[in-house]
Amino acid sequence: RKTGKQVFHAIVWQDRRTSDYCSQLKKAGYEALVTKKTGLLIDAYFSATKIKWILDNVEGVKERAENGELAFGNTDSWVIWNLTNGGLHITDVTNASRTMLFNIHELKWDEELLKIFDIPVSLLPKVVASSDVYGEVSDIEELKGVPIAGIAGDQQAALFGQMCTSEGMTKCTYGTGCFLVMNTGTKAIESRNKLLTTIGWKIGDEVIYALEGSVFMGGAIIQWLRDGMEFFSEAPESEILASQVEDNGGVVFVPSLAGLGAPYWDPYARGSVFGITRGTTKAHFTRAALESICFQVNDVIETMKLDSGESIPELRVDGGATANNLMVQFQADISGLDVVRSAVAESTAQGVAFLAGLAIGLWNIDELQKKWQSDKTFIPVENEEVINKYKSQWKKAVERSKNWIDQND
Repeated sequence: RKTGKQVFHAIVWQDRRTSDYCSQLKKAGYEALVTKKTGLLIDAYFSATKIKWILDNVEGVKERAENGELAFGNTDSWVIWNLTNGGLHITDVTNASRTMLFNIHELKWDEELLKIFDIPVSLLPKVVASSDVYGEVSDIEELKGVPIAGIAGDQQAALFGQMCTSEGMTKCTYGTGCFLVMNTGTKAIESRNKLLTTIGWKIGDEVIYALEGSVFMGGAIIQWLRDGMEFFSEAPESEILASQVEDNGGVVFVPSLAGLGAPYWDPYARGSVFGITRGTTKAHFTRAALESICFQVNDVIETMKLDSGESIPELRVDGGATANNLMVQFQADISGLDVVRSAVAESTAQGVAFLAGLAIGLWNIDELQKKWQSDKTFIPVENEEVINKYKSQWKKAVERSKNWIDQND
C-alpha cells in the first residue's frame, strides 16, 4: 500500500489453479448465494479465489493484509494508483462486479462473501462510477494535471464502445477468448442457464446491467495452431489455409484447452477432435478450429435468447480475430444473424475513451452514436439443413469432451 510493489505475480483470468477450491465451495452449497449476490458462478475465472490463494500461499501476505498494509486491485486500480502516486485506490462498478465479492444489486462489497473467502475489506478499493472525474495524473510530468475520468472492465467497455446502449443490443469481442455481452437495461436478469449477470456501466445514478457469456478459447486457438502445432507462421495465414478446402471434411474440434466456459462451465473438459480420417489435412483441422470459435459463440447467443426472452437484432463484433472474413461469415451462418464488424477493432479502448469524454463534457450519448461506424456486415448465406447438421455434430462432440480429466489430477 505504501510502495506499490507487488507481493506476488499477477494471476491472469485463464489461470485454473483454484479450480479444486471452487469445486469445494460448490459442494458446500455456496453457489446459489454467490450467484444471487454477484451474478457470477463460482469459478477460478474470477478474482476472489485468486486473492484467497495468494493470502493462503504466499508467506507473510495474510498477516500484512490483516494489518491493513496491502491493497488489492485489478489492472485499473493498479494503473490509477501509479498515475496518482498512490493518491487513489479505486475501481469502478464493472471491475468490482468481476471479483465475486461485490453485491451488484446493493453496489457495495458484500460482508458475507468477504467472510466466506476470508478476505479483509481493507484490501479492497473504493468503488466509483464508470464515467466521472476521479482525480488527475500527478506522477508523470508530461501528463501532470490531466484528468482521470473513465474506468470500465474489458468487456463492459467494449459494449459501450460498440454503442450497444439500448436493451437487447449485443456485442462479441474476439480476443484471446470470446466475450458476448447483451444490454439488459436497468434490470438485472438472473440467468437460468449459467450465463453471468453483470453491470454494464454506471453513469451518474443510472446503472445498466448486462448478460455475459465468456468463451475461454477464441483467438488463443489460432495462436496454438501457430505456435504449438506450427501449422502456419502468422495468424492471418489461418484463413488462407482454411480456405483451401470447401468445408471441414467432417472434422469437429472442441477447443476446451483450458476447460469450457459459458454456458457449460466445465473446468475438467479438455480439447478433443472428432471425425478425423486418412483424408484429413491441416486445412480441414484449421477450418474446424476456426468454426469451433463460432460454435462456442453461438451456444452463448442461443442461451442469451432463452434467458432474456429477447431477440437479438444483430451481433456487433470486434477484436483482432474478426479480421478473419471466413470465420466471421461462418459466425453469421451458424447464428442466423447479421454480423456487423466494427470499423474500430479495439472497441474496449474506444469505450473507455467514450466514457472519459462523457465525464469531461467532450460529447454526449447522441453524439457518440453518430461516431460509431461499421466496417462490413456479414449476412447468413449457408443452407439451413447444412447448418443444423453442423450444430448436431458440435453438440455431440461437446458432450464427449466434458469432464475428461479427474478432479484430483
